[in-house]
Amino acid sequence: MELSTAYSVRAREPYTRSEYSWGVGNFLINAAHYHETTKIHFVSQNGSDDESVMSYRDLLDEAQRIQGGLRAHQCQLGSNVALLLERAEDFIPAFWACVLGGYVPCPLVPIRNDADRWAAHLKHIDALLDQPILVTTRALKRELPGPLFTVELDVLRNNAPGQSVHIAEPEDPAMLMLTSGSTGNSKAVVLTHGNLLASMVGKAERQCLSAGDVTLNWISFDHVAALLEAHMLPLYIGASQIHVESAAIVADPLLFLRLIDQHRVSMTFAPNFLFGQINAALQSPGSGADGVLERSCDLSCVRHIVSGGEAIVVDTAQRFLDLLAPYGLAGAAVWPAFGMTETCAGSIYSCTFPDSDAGREFADLGRPIRGLQMRVVDESGIVLPDGCAGELQLHGPMIFTHYYNNAEATRAAFTSDGWFRTGDLGHIEDGRLSLVGRSKDSIIVNGVNYFSHELETVLEGLDGIEKSFVAAFPTRQSGDLTEQLVVTFAVTFPIEDEKSLYRLLTVVRNTTILMWGFRPAVILPLPKNEFPKTSLGKIQRNLLRKRFEAGQFAAEQSYVEGVTQRELGGHVAPEGVLEQQVAQIYAQLFNVAPESISATASFFDLGGTSLDILKLKRLVESQLALNELSVLTILRSPTVRALAASVAAGECTAPATYDPIVPLQLSGDKTPLFCVHPGVGEILVFINLAKYFVNERPFYALRARGFNPGEKPFESFDEMVRTYVEAIRQRQARGPYAIAGYSYGAAVAFEIAKMLESQGERVSFVGSFNLPPHIKYRMDELDPIESAVNLAFFLSMIDKEQAHTLPAQLRAEAPEQDPLAYLVSIAPPDRLTELQIDLEKFRAWAALAQSLIELGRSYVPSGAVESMSIFYAIPLRGSKEDWLNLQLRQWDSFSRSPNHYIDVPGEHYTLMGAKHVGTFQALLRAELKRTLGE
Repeated sequence: MELSTAYSVRAREPYTRSEYSWGVGNFLINAAHYHETTKIHFVSQNGSDDESVMSYRDLLDEAQRIQGGLRAHQCQLGSNVALLLERAEDFIPAFWACVLGGYVPCPLVPIRNDADRWAAHLKHIDALLDQPILVTTRALKRELPGPLFTVELDVLRNNAPGQSVHIAEPEDPAMLMLTSGSTGNSKAVVLTHGNLLASMVGKAERQCLSAGDVTLNWISFDHVAALLEAHMLPLYIGASQIHVESAAIVADPLLFLRLIDQHRVSMTFAPNFLFGQINAALQSPGSGADGVLERSCDLSCVRHIVSGGEAIVVDTAQRFLDLLAPYGLAGAAVWPAFGMTETCAGSIYSCTFPDSDAGREFADLGRPIRGLQMRVVDESGIVLPDGCAGELQLHGPMIFTHYYNNAEATRAAFTSDGWFRTGDLGHIEDGRLSLVGRSKDSIIVNGVNYFSHELETVLEGLDGIEKSFVAAFPTRQSGDLTEQLVVTFAVTFPIEDEKSLYRLLTVVRNTTILMWGFRPAVILPLPKNEFPKTSLGKIQRNLLRKRFEAGQFAAEQSYVEGVTQRELGGHVAPEGVLEQQVAQIYAQLFNVAPESISATASFFDLGGTSLDILKLKRLVESQLALNELSVLTILRSPTVRALAASVAAGECTAPATYDPIVPLQLSGDKTPLFCVHPGVGEILVFINLAKYFVNERPFYALRARGFNPGEKPFESFDEMVRTYVEAIRQRQARGPYAIAGYSYGAAVAFEIAKMLESQGERVSFVGSFNLPPHIKYRMDELDPIESAVNLAFFLSMIDKEQAHTLPAQLRAEAPEQDPLAYLVSIAPPDRLTELQIDLEKFRAWAALAQSLIELGRSYVPSGAVESMSIFYAIPLRGSKEDWLNLQLRQWDSFSRSPNHYIDVPGEHYTLMGAKHVGTFQALLRAELKRTLGE
């Protein structure tokens, strides 16, 4: 095919219609012609030398083959194509195949560990984008929750190259980018060929890049900065580019610097939070010139690091420059910038940091690129003079024109005279932009948008919170690396009830962590009259934030801090080197000041989750040079003092004497709750649930025998029950008792209750979490392969669809294929790292789970208890109604009084997951109150 020379990649003058030729596709064609051997490097996830390389000529050839594949699949001109491709070496050629063929690509990334949200998101995208073709890999295709028009990338690659290139007009859509945020109802930003060309001309001119430069990207391609700033721009000017997976940089921030040195990078991107993480890594023990970052690391190649996505803290960025000055990093290397998806990423840059920012808390963002205009207006739309703060509005050829299939959002985004309303608050002085806040109801943490109303809706459903009196808003104090979350609410009980208040504070924090993955900086109960509302009853978050930041709620904050300290037993300073080291690790994990960590505060009191336990395990092992720290040691020694004592005594592995009971929550004076493990034997599933019982009742979990070195699994169902009853009575000598079991554990809980009754004790609560009395039939279905697949699903090593299809596949491939090795090989590497599990450990766990299944095969229920509470969710198969009426109601034959059946949300494996645990705990606590009369 003949290559076009109609558009010069070095053009700096205003473009004309004739220069478009093939639109944005001309970028790639020119790069392949003028910079044929220039390389794109794809670095492996761990940043090792194991990398693949593709020249711009190779990229064009592969893009044309994929283009031919799309055409063979009857893809029509102008059709939308969703690209669900996580690896850069897959995404980039597929993206250009769409551009060359006249199709409109839209990047997607999977939502993992939340199947319901992933399904809802895909359903929304399918409708929004008019049922697009979805291009993905075979592995990612298995994770898709619903029927979509899907084509595997490898199938498209095996086609004859496309022989024609679409001739695009400036106003034609070139790509769709979904708006960022945690909501599933994303908008799709239409970026035209004209938008992108104007953006590239402006960026290249401002950044003064040339074909001799090298760029580095570690952001996923659903982010506009990765696609335009870190890929399209270097391709446009013919520069080399490096791509590494974001997980590698997040896991090891200093890898960012090593890659710069190794590849002689001249331009890259880093938000403020990465500066903070690198600073922390460089200043931690063993880092710096003598440790983690090698003395030979040379950063003199860097011309500028573009920084955007969130406000740049002057002190943080300045510290970054100071720490890396000995490694050759230039003193003006950081370029604060402003850009949005709607503005084709970076469109305003500051090239004068830090000289122009002396004495400021946040860096200014500089001047707009050629062709972009900016203004600040008041609430009436009147343009404000220099120095006055108001809403930032933008206008220019790189600004998008509309949201796809969303006329209402498009109208709201533009003023009557055509200026884009960014939603940010700022002021302009001498042509330079500074932001002072945001008018939109969102919080940006580490560059990710979270929408206030989503969290507020969930928190309103918690016991103890007044309806319509919840507000979540951002704040940013001096020195914060990113925005912080403040959660305010009114309570339904007297604020002087400190035990109830502390329980609610814990619940709010836990719910936020499970929903958004981070802890609120401030959780603040306020009187109802402190919530400013409009005439329609809407809370005015901006006004509430102003009052908070002005210190108007200092008394309420002080009271909450006092309650927390009193409930935790006051602050006790860590003593000795080891306690101080462990306290430092706790502070690192929870992102708080080390001096705030009390030696006697529990890991769970501080907000630790089930995932945090595994993080804590890794941190302690690495920083204290331990070969192994068992999860059980952390669970039984959750305070700084207790954990340090265990380490000092060499008790890092499990104790020699087996004790099935693991205390997860010890406060409260109501009847303790004992929960029996599911069929996998482990009790981590109960950790998040237990936090909702703070200051109410102790919560104990029973863990199976066989996890620890030298332990043998139970030899009979009766032995297991007798062992558990003996352990329970050692913790609670007399009744009334409250016993429950999840899944397999329901049958065990029933037998425990029977045995306690036979000993003359009263068992007031016997709970079954979604399993009928006759478990033999289910156990007979679970051969070793099915059991191993269920364990892998329980551990989120595989998805729901794989859990259904893999057993038959693995049976067919046996004995040639080791099923356990295969399950480990297909699990996401980051999940295996989180679990700290390898093939040997997975094999041992699978053997333990299989031993419990063997015990269940011989189990036949008999006798009766006084009454039971059966919590039922969507079953593994069949309808919920049939599951209740045909299976679970069989418990009626094993009770002397009527049972109580409670409908709970979610599926069998998710009823206590992050999405549903808030509702489940409320139903469970209400049922305990009913049965125990407390």
